[in-house]
Amino acid sequence: MQGLPALVQDFGWVEVICGSMFSGKSEELIRRLVRARIARQPVQAFKPSVDNRYAKDHVVSHSGQRIASVEVDAVEDIRRLVQPATKVIGIDEAQFLGLDLVPLVEELANEGRRVIVAGLDQDYQGVPFEPIPQLMAIAESVTKTMAVCMVCGHSANRTQRLVAAEDRVLVGAAEAYEARCRRCWTPDPALASRDERAEAVVG
Repeated sequence: MQGLPALVQDFGWVEVICGSMFSGKSEELIRRLVRARIARQPVQAFKPSVDNRYAKDHVVSHSGQRIASVEVDAVEDIRRLVQPATKVIGIDEAQFLGLDLVPLVEELANEGRRVIVAGLDQDYQGVPFEPIPQLMAIAESVTKTMAVCMVCGHSANRTQRLVAAEDRVLVGAAEAYEARCRRCWTPDPALASRDERAEAVVG
């Protein structure tokens, strides 16, 4: 019907997968994209170029699962590279792309596309990490993944930085970060020793 938005004509929506590092966010994103491909839906995946830990041309989980992706420097690159036939779009490590990602995700969903975004919802100091909170607010579906605390073994939803650096963005993996629960986490990397934290928890 003339005048109706694309959302009504061809239903689109937004899914957010969020949590700490090592909680399986990328793994879940890959799983959903693979299922979409099995269903013969045209899929594209994107990742920010700053995330250079594993591969330039694949989204790769910490467990080694992967799916082909396109590396982008900015949100505008995604807008330019999305193909007209694409029905499912995956965006990994969304916290590196900034608040400009929010209107783009809305735009893509309103065009009738399924947009799946994965990223950290908190930084290493436990502060909400935009644009994930804003994307959670507009999403039809939000999945919060949980990791395992490397100190006590309980469920973990925070990212513990292990190296001294004040920059909010410090790309790294197990050499620089651990998953921690609320009780074992500290915003100060200098106090992040597992032994010290274990003693503090017991005490």
